[in-house]
Amino acid sequence: MEGDDVDMAGAENTETDLDDMKRRLKEMEEEAAALREMQAKVEKEMGSVQDPAAAATSQANREEVDSRSVFVGNVDYSCTPEEVQQHFQSCGTVNRVTIRTDKFGQPKGYAYVEFLEAEAVQEALLLNESELHGRQLKVTAKRTNIPGMKQYRPRRSNPFMRPRGPFMAPYFFAPYGYGKIPRLRMATRYSPYY
Repeated sequence: MEGDDVDMAGAENTETDLDDMKRRLKEMEEEAAALREMQAKVEKEMGSVQDPAAAATSQANREEVDSRSVFVGNVDYSCTPEEVQQHFQSCGTVNRVTIRTDKFGQPKGYAYVEFLEAEAVQEALLLNESELHGRQLKVTAKRTNIPGMKQYRPRRSNPFMRPRGPFMAPYFFAPYGYGKIPRLRMATRYSPYY
């Protein structure tokens, strides 16, 4: 009799544990479904960039903006965007001036000037070699970067490396090691006990 009571209590405990596990599993599934919905919503918002048709229109838009822009090189580091805008105001209506900076916020020495009219670019090209803050500006039409296109730069060969091949002639090895600088060595003394 007593053994039957223990079995009944154990069975009730396992049933309540099983119900708790089922409830927690249902909560986890609901949470996972909510996360999937949020993920789909974010992907839908960001999907316009990943969509090939939208990427083509953004590329066309970028090309159109670049056709109305000029690159200005040799810009003085103390120049402000307002001063560059005043310099190019005679060419046409300036929409935006961008002076590029490095990761520390220091100017890199060049800028981009975007106009509202495409005809202003030809006028701005006439300001090539004009002076601003005592420096001659280099004005050229802005080129459009093509995504994924990198300039090919071949690797320079190291004359001290041995070629990798079975029938290659051996190269000259540096007589003093990798740095090509003779190492200073301590003069050895005669020691009879070594």
